Amino acid sequence: MDKIKKILIGTHNNGKFKEISDLLPNSLEKVSPKKLNIDSPIENGKTFKENSEIKAEYFCKKSKLITLSDDSGLEVDCLNKQPGIFSARWAEKFGNFDNAMTEILKKVNEINGETKAQFVCSLTIQWPNGNKISEVGIIKGNISSKKGSNGFGYDPIFIPIGYSKTFAEMNYNEKLLIDHRYIAYKKLEKRIKNYF
Repeated sequence: MDKIKKILIGTHNNGKFKEISDLLPNSLEKVSPKKLNIDSPIENGKTFKENSEIKAEYFCKKSKLITLSDDSGLEVDCLNKQPGIFSARWAEKFGNFDNAMTEILKKVNEINGETKAQFVCSLTIQWPNGNKISEVGIIKGNISSKKGSNGFGYDPIFIPIGYSKTFAEMNYNEKLLIDHRYIAYKKLEKRIKNYF
């Protein structure tokens, strides 16, 4: 198969677009759906993997470009793994991510204060011929009170195991090289590095 020279990163989330761009080789031309005026698909999968595959297929068909799509979110153990695949939709439901984080902290405190949680990311790369590869990355940690102003999404309330800072208190490169997206990408990279 031909070497990849240009790739569409299938997300409208600026934070995810930057992280994925920075994980990919510098030599690749990275394109965003916004640049091509492509809307997002309906995400009706039941898992992160299903949703990342829905996005990869949709953006690949619309753009005719090799596409790398992400679906990711926060799972809180004591909330039955919520918000999970609905992480972004919780932010919409409660007005924004800040309100959604407040809601999560309130629910955790109401139940029992059990703080175990994990961030999950599924990455799917799809070629226009229909070939696709998916990998999932998971980083475990604990819910914390809101701290830090870096990152995006639920980063201010998540402390990974082995660290004393939330993702939002870490500098960009520190978080980039340990988070769930990085873990998923390193698995995927092993399977696609010959295409770069």
